[in-house]
Amino acid sequence: MEILHVSAECFPMAKAGGLADVVGALPKYQIAIGHIAKVVMPMYRTSFLYNNEWEVVHKGAIQFGESQLEFTVIKEKSDFLKFNLFCIDIHGLLDRQKIYGYDDDNERFLAFQLSVIEWVSKWKHQPDVVHVHDYHAGLIPFFMRYCYDYRHLNTIKTVLTIHNAQYQGWMNWSFKKYFPVYDSWKAGLLEWNNQINPLACAIKCADKVNTVSPTYMKELMNTANGLESLFEFEKGKCSGIINGIDNSVWNPKTDPLIHKQFDQKNIVVGKRKNKQKLCEAFGFDESLPLIVFIGRLVGEKAADLLPEAISNAFEKSNKKFNCLILGNGEKTIEKKLSAIHQQWFGYYHSQIEYNEKLSHQMYAGADFLLMPSRVEPCGLNQLYAMKYGTIPIVRRTGGLNDTVVDIGDNGYGICFNNATVEDIVFSIIRAIKFYENADMVDNIRKKMIKINTSWEKSAQDYIDLYHSIYR
Repeated sequence: MEILHVSAECFPMAKAGGLADVVGALPKYQIAIGHIAKVVMPMYRTSFLYNNEWEVVHKGAIQFGESQLEFTVIKEKSDFLKFNLFCIDIHGLLDRQKIYGYDDDNERFLAFQLSVIEWVSKWKHQPDVVHVHDYHAGLIPFFMRYCYDYRHLNTIKTVLTIHNAQYQGWMNWSFKKYFPVYDSWKAGLLEWNNQINPLACAIKCADKVNTVSPTYMKELMNTANGLESLFEFEKGKCSGIINGIDNSVWNPKTDPLIHKQFDQKNIVVGKRKNKQKLCEAFGFDESLPLIVFIGRLVGEKAADLLPEAISNAFEKSNKKFNCLILGNGEKTIEKKLSAIHQQWFGYYHSQIEYNEKLSHQMYAGADFLLMPSRVEPCGLNQLYAMKYGTIPIVRRTGGLNDTVVDIGDNGYGICFNNATVEDIVFSIIRAIKFYENADMVDNIRKKMIKINTSWEKSAQDYIDLYHSIYR
């Protein structure tokens, strides 16, 4: 089969979260099992763009309201990513450094989607599947099926993967002026709660819909930021496929970003040396358990609870652990996490930034990874942690529930039920006590590193999903 993935993010070109990791890995594994997979995304002005060679493969134009926008499609020349990566450039809209956060994001992603469809409409052949990711590409199934200029594409099957249903791309009806002429009888497919809702539209129009874990799909029936009844109505075409991780990037045996590479045979020594490196860098006592948080500092991740929870845990445990935070996000949370530095000096540190190299070193050197998420569609961090022998401390939600089994149930993690300060503190204290038994900790690490969390099975699950549309 030939699959075209359409996404706002793809690692290593541009990354804001797990979406980029998925889109940067899944195509490689689909190719490895005998299919053709390509990715198209916006051409942001990132270091990856400037550090690689590109060739122009198409030039075109779209009607965008009263204006005509020219666009260019470029392709990464070396194919070192092991799949074809295409980027779409629209001067003044997509040629920016950041992925999100602009006042005209709706216009930006709408123009991107229209350019993708215009480009695909000029192909001499057609892909078997157009696979759209999240709301940024959510209008494409509608355009392909109901816009008069593109209805010759309506035989191509479409799949929507929802990485986070909280973000839906709402826009008012004034944006209709940017749309190609479409069948007015189908306008209801665009609408949800009196607005144009790209995610809701994709759920209605795509041939198949999946989320990135089975538990998250079940949760969306009850809590989906206003789309609960739609998920219930469309549940017949919905499923959950758990994410995998890219073993070529996340592998402690070959990882060039960590201090000491290791595998199952020397995991104890490898973990110790990487922990020593981290503790030297941040002034920690390496004899204490090291608990880390890596991720976006936002309410979804329950990062707002961390300052109080960490302080309470230090008090209750009499400072019997170290804590390192890496991430950025909401400014109020960043300030609160920075504000407790002095109070817990020598035991706590926060790095308010996105730092890929440091994140790898933290997975390799930490003893525990804390994920108290309120919402976690799949979660990749816990999978990275297990691959590097770091024990996950997670709330039972979404993909965390599907991938982490509690040590009390002969598993390899510490699980709790509620995103509250009390549950987080209780779990940290539990981790500290568990750490006192070095043999048990080492056994859990050896058990985790053997778990196959790669994309191999999930990539085949997606191929099976595509095939199911044709039956």
